[in-house]
Amino acid sequence: MRSLALKLTLAFLVVGLAGVVLVAIFITRQTRREFDQFVADRYQYELLNDAVDYYATNGSWEGIRKAIPWQRGQGNKMSPPVSLLDDDGRVIFSSIPAYTVGDKPANTGNDTNRVPVEVDGAVVGYLLFGGRFGSGNFRDPPEVNFLARLNRAVILGSVVASLLALILGVILAGTISRPVRELTAATSAVAGGDLGHQVPVRTQDEIGELAQSFNKMSADLAHSNQLRRQMTADIAHDLRTPLSVILGYSEALADGKLPGTAETYDAMHRQAQHLSRLIEDLRTLSLADAGQLSLVLRPVEPRGLLEHTALAYLPAAEARGIQLTLEDADTPPIIVDPDRILQVLGNVVSNAIRHTPEGGQISLSAVAENDRVILRIRDSGPGIPSEDLPHIFDRFYRGDKARTSDEASGLGLAIARSLVEAHGGRITVENVPGGASFAIALPVAGSGDQA
Repeated sequence: MRSLALKLTLAFLVVGLAGVVLVAIFITRQTRREFDQFVADRYQYELLNDAVDYYATNGSWEGIRKAIPWQRGQGNKMSPPVSLLDDDGRVIFSSIPAYTVGDKPANTGNDTNRVPVEVDGAVVGYLLFGGRFGSGNFRDPPEVNFLARLNRAVILGSVVASLLALILGVILAGTISRPVRELTAATSAVAGGDLGHQVPVRTQDEIGELAQSFNKMSADLAHSNQLRRQMTADIAHDLRTPLSVILGYSEALADGKLPGTAETYDAMHRQAQHLSRLIEDLRTLSLADAGQLSLVLRPVEPRGLLEHTALAYLPAAEARGIQLTLEDADTPPIIVDPDRILQVLGNVVSNAIRHTPEGGQISLSAVAENDRVILRIRDSGPGIPSEDLPHIFDRFYRGDKARTSDEASGLGLAIARSLVEAHGGRITVENVPGGASFAIALPVAGSGDQA
């Protein structure tokens, strides 16, 4: 059951029906029982009053047998047998087979079915009932006793139904409050620094979805924290390397241990340029994260962007024996900042050049799909290992952990993704037969995006 609202509705329905059914069963049985008791009480009450009236009128029990209807009712509802005893306890009349006229039934002192017959305050006889006894109260009308007992039965049934509803409510509240308490404790744990803390998912309803969302959030926080630490370490490493080179050369020059040759100054200049590029890359990423990246959007022909990129990186490709080609790129204009998109294309192409073996090929193309233009950069390299594909756009991520290069800081593809997303586009990568293929989807001019 995947809906908490449905669970609560059914739970309330079950509690309500259980209470109603329980009360109905209890009241039905109790009413039947109390009605039988009422019939017995009514018979005994009427018979006692008839006996009192007869003795008060006649002054004796003579002729009582025929004067009073001793058997009342019909079928299986006939009144129980009864015996009339005189004031000395001897049987005057009896419909109980065990007793005959003149017998003196033993009085144990606690017979609840032996009822005294009183006239003017004096006991003039006894009624001895057999079979179904009454309640023993012969002073109040049976109707009053019946209603009082029925009211007590209703109250008792209501109390039992309320207890059942309370028990079911406690069980239901426990099933709801338990995962909430776990989520509260887990939230406190995450707030205390235990990133990645997970809670058990016990249901498939809204609370279960909340637990799943919390687990995902907690895992993402732990992953982000790990990335932050790794990025801090990588930034420190990438900044330290060129700084160490520059400091080493400058100290050697200052101490006169190294002559100031053109090669020395050129090496220092290259390291300074690398340091400057790294700082600029970090600044670009920080602006993109803050949503403050400045973009000058205008309609641009995709072919022109691809041609410019091919010409810019053709010398580097030829130096490694790689063929860089431009394929079909006749598509509608796209609405972009050309400088930023050239930076994206440059980062992707330079990455492809580094991973394409000598004699390989890199192709650039563009194709229109609905309101988007897809720019593709495909290489004939070894492809990307499956374990690296989910992280290829992460900052400072290097698929080859052993590779360290001045030209590869691990930020190029991360910057490419940030710039593309800033344009409202999307960049993806996949392995294709014979290499890897990057796809950059960008909005077509006039498709609703503002230039």
